Amino acid sequence: MSEQTAGQKHDPVELAIFRSAVHSIAEEMGAALRRTALSPNIKERRDYSCAVFDGESRVIAMGDHMPVHLGSMPMSVEAAVAATRFAPGDIVVLNDPYAGGTHLPDVTMVLPVFLPGVKKPGFYVSARAHHADVGGAFPGSMGPAREIFQEGLRIPPVRIVRGGTIDREMLDLILLNVRTPQEREGDLVAQIGACRVGERRILELVEKYGETRLRALTDELLSYSERLVRGELRRMPAGEFVAEDWLDDDGIDDAPIRISVRIRLDPKAASIHVDFSGSSPQVEGSVNAVRAITLSACFYVLRCLLEDDAPATAGILRPLTLVTPPGSIVDARPPAPVAGGNVETSQRIVDVLMRALAQAIPDRVPAASAGTMSNLTIGGIDPRSGLPFTYYETAAGGMGARPGLDGISGVQTHMTNSLNTPIEALEYAYPFRVRRYSYRRGSGGAGRFRGGDGLVREIELLAPAQVTLLADRRKFRPWGLEGGEDGAAGRATVIKAATGELIELPGKCSVHLEAGDVLRIETPGGGGWGTK
Repeated sequence: MSEQTAGQKHDPVELAIFRSAVHSIAEEMGAALRRTALSPNIKERRDYSCAVFDGESRVIAMGDHMPVHLGSMPMSVEAAVAATRFAPGDIVVLNDPYAGGTHLPDVTMVLPVFLPGVKKPGFYVSARAHHADVGGAFPGSMGPAREIFQEGLRIPPVRIVRGGTIDREMLDLILLNVRTPQEREGDLVAQIGACRVGERRILELVEKYGETRLRALTDELLSYSERLVRGELRRMPAGEFVAEDWLDDDGIDDAPIRISVRIRLDPKAASIHVDFSGSSPQVEGSVNAVRAITLSACFYVLRCLLEDDAPATAGILRPLTLVTPPGSIVDARPPAPVAGGNVETSQRIVDVLMRALAQAIPDRVPAASAGTMSNLTIGGIDPRSGLPFTYYETAAGGMGARPGLDGISGVQTHMTNSLNTPIEALEYAYPFRVRRYSYRRGSGGAGRFRGGDGLVREIELLAPAQVTLLADRRKFRPWGLEGGEDGAAGRATVIKAATGELIELPGKCSVHLEAGDVLRIETPGGGGWGTK
């Protein structure tokens, strides 16, 4: 009997139909959020995630959205449930990274689904979206902060909807602390609508299956995910596999930051033990990652071991034991700033996990991809309207080469799954002109299979603005595997309109630029795989 059918308690066809049904709920929630949001970051880039949870806060379905959101979202739902005595029609909002969040711009909504005649929620639905500004010292809320209070408004689990009605006082409190309140209100209301879509669809499932059958199918779906992961682990070699990699710096101190992992595989127990002891202590700059981020990276890597149609549920984590030293770069404690932990350190954690697994399963692991989201935020006053604007985007890079295949060029990899903002939408929404958008030819690492190339993007500012970069892989290039060469490092420069001077920018900085200045971002290429 195969690993996929061992212990099966339900008709596999019925389970497959149920799995598709709950997955489609998360996907439909995402589609509703995308259609109704105001900001280009959500509407165009799709920087959001939606998921469905059972009454015990266990995730049972995720949309095909952002890995860094989805793996950590269960901890936000757990925090919301622990802090709230839910009533029908309530929705809780939170963004606190120290309560299961990722970083402050990622705002999460949690809605309880009450089944007919039952006082306790039978399910929960959640929608998380990256808001282009949540206040703080820098436009876009992604600057080189030294404590979390500089990064924006920190929201514990609180009701934003009570009994089906938006709590206007709570919403006004949030909007008063951001630079673009109209856009924020539109995006928050879109998230509320997405949660309500999920609620309706779950209640339709209850009508179809009945509460008892639905709970049984949920339990079996979780167990099925667990069996799939354990099946993969049983096929791996026993042993300990150690790897390390480095973040360039924290934007304040030039010292590199170590991330170290020791993976112990036990095929007999079908388990995996992941220990990040030996990683650097948390730092003054904003690249600290909370434990939710590290767990999210582990979830992503385990999910990568499975087939595309495997259900992404809480069952995937059952074979995992995770050790993260408190107060470290992978398990930061307040008031450490964490904006970059979500977008940069999460990528390096994945790189380290992949590097360790490459020793165990070398024929399945790709070389390092770009390893940075190359975050860019720009804020100022739009001369066309006289109102503040905040722009946020991540730039794609090169994918690492794989055993048997070249890497893909100009693609978002690993913990991000967003798109680019189309040039037409970018120039319509903001006072920018895109001067160049192309592949960075030759930036992928050479090898038997070549790493994907990064991108070159040039943006001309049409108004004075504060420009903030949060990027990595400037000093430590994306590594190759099996003799493949490293990918090219990232780079950012400014061409000054007044003098034509070319100014090199560090990976993590915030600078004021004038109208006519051109920002050029060159993203890293992926590592190569194998010797030529």
